[in-house]
Amino acid sequence: MFDRYIGIDYCGRQAPVSRLPALQVFSATPASTPLSVPVPSAGARNWCRKDISAWCIRELMGDDRCIIGIDHGFSFPLSYMQRNGLKSWSQFLEHFHSLWPTDRDHMYVDFVRENNPPSGNANELRLCEKWTPNSASVFQFDVAGALANSTHAGIVWLREMRRYPGLLDKVHFWPFDGFDVPEDKSVVAEAYSALFRRRYPQDERTTDEHDAYAISIWLKHMDGRGALRQYLNPPLTLPERRFADIEGWIIGIY
Repeated sequence: MFDRYIGIDYCGRQAPVSRLPALQVFSATPASTPLSVPVPSAGARNWCRKDISAWCIRELMGDDRCIIGIDHGFSFPLSYMQRNGLKSWSQFLEHFHSLWPTDRDHMYVDFVRENNPPSGNANELRLCEKWTPNSASVFQFDVAGALANSTHAGIVWLREMRRYPGLLDKVHFWPFDGFDVPEDKSVVAEAYSALFRRRYPQDERTTDEHDAYAISIWLKHMDGRGALRQYLNPPLTLPERRFADIEGWIIGIY
């Protein structure tokens, strides 16, 4: 289905312009194994979130059809949406950005938390998280390995990508734009590296490098086996799909 398979291990620490070794990008083709993508900024050793967003936009606007798996939550549980009167993911993105402007150059997630914006409880889970071993709520901050910071730092950049002129003509944000992916579109999907990392030897990679590698190679392998289309259209009931329409889904949960 795709010409490129991109895995991104995300990190919500510090600011969008902070260069962090925990931010990693790996890319593969049908004929090549995943390789680390060098940081495009001259002289920089590590990625920052702002650079990752700009790089993703360039890749998605290119001629190759690619799939990008990003390791942070793309949305919030239905219970949050109902409390705040939100009817769609697009509406949620605008609502979220108004409360969590974590795309500002020097804005930390923790700075926004000090203002106590509307949030949720650490026991609130999306349906896809209930189906995922060892997953945590997008509201569970301040514990080791929690994805709450990454999620609250990353969602604003999904909005940024969707707002880029012409991008929605070329890109499908899965599954919010539908579980059925058009044949001519690239895909941006939520991934969970913990689902894949133990399938592949770590070799000399750091943990963060290996997580990005694992997402990339899993996407490549599943496409090569003809199974990726099934993972992009899991056998959910109609009520389950209604949850996923606004809560999202994690690729690989089937």
